[in-house]
Parts: sequence; structure tokens; C-alpha cells
Amino acid sequence: MSDPTSEVIFHAYPQSPVAEKVRVAFGIKGLAWRKVEIPRLPPKPMLTALTGGYRRTPVMQIGADIYCDSQCIIRELERRFPSPTFMPTSNQGLMWCLSRWTDGALFDQTVRHILGAAGDQLDKDFAADRGRLYLGEDWAAALKQANEDLPHLVSQVRAPLSWLNTQMSDGRAFLLGPQPAAIDAQFYHVVWFLRGRWADGPSFLSEFKDLVRWEANIQGVGHGTCSDMDPQDAILRAKSLEPTSETGVAPHDPQGLSVGQPVTVQPDVNGGEQPVAGTLRYADAETVVIERSAEDVGNLCVHFPRSGYRINLL
Repeated sequence: MSDPTSEVIFHAYPQSPVAEKVRVAFGIKGLAWRKVEIPRLPPKPMLTALTGGYRRTPVMQIGADIYCDSQCIIRELERRFPSPTFMPTSNQGLMWCLSRWTDGALFDQTVRHILGAAGDQLDKDFAADRGRLYLGEDWAAALKQANEDLPHLVSQVRAPLSWLNTQMSDGRAFLLGPQPAAIDAQFYHVVWFLRGRWADGPSFLSEFKDLVRWEANIQGVGHGTCSDMDPQDAILRAKSLEPTSETGVAPHDPQGLSVGQPVTVQPDVNGGEQPVAGTLRYADAETVVIERSAEDVGNLCVHFPRSGYRINLL
């Protein structure tokens, strides 16, 4: 039987491209994991009970430690399960820098592209939710503009795909060579999103022969071994355990953070999202961890990346 203190529990829904990125990461590691399926649209009460209000997909849970954002999830998977590594070359720092583009500007560009291409065919509730999240308060006008700008948007995603195709043109199996790496998962979720959610995606991608070969190689990696878990069981798991996150603040913190400070954490974008409140337990250049308690979930530590997130002192 799996050790409940170290079992990986993954809260996501099947259509999420960012969840697909992490599923590929599970495959690279060859992990067994538990799947808790969450709704595509808010409210997501079982998820936000654990996160304290964070509603984005996906979230990873290990015991009473909750990991928000795929950046944080991939870093924690590498720490806990170092072999096979996500970083098979000596370019780890550059890979993380590049991932901030794949997860940020490139992904946002692709979201605008796909939402704009759907136009009036887009489900109204889904359009309102994701439009507000990715396009800002005036999302309806931005969505209309994206539809009008679709040829331009296609040209903007075509350029980086041509770069990836060139990277693969020497016959290598994966972006960095013979072994899959985190950067493969981080690029793949964008390609997976284009192919699956844009009607013209398959014909568009057929231009990139070596990229299509790489796609097949990634699919061959698989998703590890998955089994279902009821969301209430995940909550009971968290309530029955105590978090294991370390405590402390690394030197030279720009915000002067200290352990025990009341803080909120939220994505550093105007997406209309609820901040998560708690007391600071750990912070360094890459990660911030806050403690929170509630009767229904017990004592939890919620982990966020530092890059792309705002910490406010209360």
C-alpha cells in the first residue's frame, strides 16, 4: 500500500492543458499518483477548501502540503523524486528561465488564439470565466479583438513552433537530447492545447514534421500510473496529517519577510482572483509557503512560486 504521507494526489480536470503538462511530468518520473477530478468552472469548493481560495488548475497535494501552480509542482516533484531527473543537462537555470516564457507569454498568447478562434461557438459561462482570468476586466472586447486578429495570432505562435521544429531537425528524440526533460512537458502542453482545442490545429501543426515526431515521443512517455480518489477522501487525508514544509526565510529577501507574518498570496495579474491568506512559514527566491487552518481541513501548508505571484503583508 502507498504511504499516505508521501502519496501524490493531483487535483485537475482532463481538458486542462496545464494539467497535461504535469501529467507528462508524472510520466517522465514514472510515478504512481491519485486523481481527484475537479470542475472546469468555479465554484470548486473541495479544491478551495484545501488551497484557501486559489482556484486555478492544477493543484498537487502530498499529505497536508498543497502545491499551487505547475512551476511549484514540478520543482517539488524533482525534489522528492530526483531520478529520473527533469534536468538531464547542466542548463537547469536556463530551463527555468525559459519555462517562465512557456508558462507566461507563450501560454497566454495561445489562450487568446484559441478563445478568439472559437468566437461565438465558445460556451458563454466558460468565455466569461476564462476571459476574465486571462484577458482582464474588459474581456468581452478583448475576445472580440482576438477573433478579428486571428491571422496575426496564428503568425505569433507559428514562429516559436518553427524554432522547436528546428531544434528537433537533427533527429533527436526530445528537446535536449535522448532523455525527456521538464522543458519538454512545458512546451508540449501548448502544442497539446493547439491540437486539441483549435479546429485548425491538426492541419496547422502538420507543417512541422519534426515537431510532430516529437509529439509522438512525448505521448510515448505516458502519464505514469493513475488511480481515482474521491475529493472528500483527499480532504480527510489532509486533515489526518500535519504539513512537513520547512520553516525559515532565506537571506536578502526583498520584502523583508519573516516567519509568522500574516500575509496573502495571489497571482500577480488582474484576473479577479481571491487572495489566499495565512501566516508565512517559508520563503526563498523561488517559493513561498503559508500556513492556514480550518476546521474542515485541519492544519495545512500552501506552497506557491515566488515568480508570478504577489505577497502582500497584512
